[in-house]
Amino acid sequence: MLERIFDAGTQRRLLATGLTSGWHCLEVGAGAGSIVRWLEQRVGPSGKVVALDTDPRFLRGSGSSTIEILQGDICDTDLPLATFDLVHARYVMIHIAEYQRAFERMLRCVKPGGWVVLEEPDFQAARAVAGSEEGRASFGRVSEAIERMFSSLGMDHALGVRLPALFQRHDLTQLTVEHEGHLSAGGGMVAQMMKLSAEQLREKYLATGMVSDADIEQYGRLADDPDSWVIYYATVAVTGWWQPQCGGRM
Repeated sequence: MLERIFDAGTQRRLLATGLTSGWHCLEVGAGAGSIVRWLEQRVGPSGKVVALDTDPRFLRGSGSSTIEILQGDICDTDLPLATFDLVHARYVMIHIAEYQRAFERMLRCVKPGGWVVLEEPDFQAARAVAGSEEGRASFGRVSEAIERMFSSLGMDHALGVRLPALFQRHDLTQLTVEHEGHLSAGGGMVAQMMKLSAEQLREKYLATGMVSDADIEQYGRLADDPDSWVIYYATVAVTGWWQPQCGGRM
């Protein structure tokens, strides 16, 4: 579902870097592989796509000489230095407590004149705009549980909004910054994705002490209600150009 919702925007951002045949690309947190396969088509047989994931089972069996699959974490995996024309990650760094270290590891892999494109969520943008009073109240409590869950793991629920400053501190230039709030009606794909996420993470949400089972049920009903309108989170996408001889800091 994530791919169906967000791949078009990701592809647009990657194309804006000048992505073309022959490029070497690193996809961090490759997931189900939709962007990996799309990159393979763009770079062609003269290019290379390295797909890194802690669980690459969905990437196996491509049979392509263009794609190299690596199992591991960006913070611990040895990757070639100054090699890639493009490094991309989507919804990866929010799950890494040491996100600044992860960013620096990515940056080491980019060749001079290469590009970094990151897309990360901002859960502090969450807001129930329309819907039942009970549903909106439960939405607020679930949002607080999401924040508490990330915090308990040493992670930042609003990481997306930190990205532009992170890029600047490391002297990437030609920055493009997008902040997209996902305002979704009940029954929409984003709403259904977040309902499914709440069901899968129910025990973790309950463990925060911020919500009850009834809140999670109300959250799901709000996600199904066609009269509800909710911003579940925003996505911040940042693109930057890397030219270390211009003073880039690692």
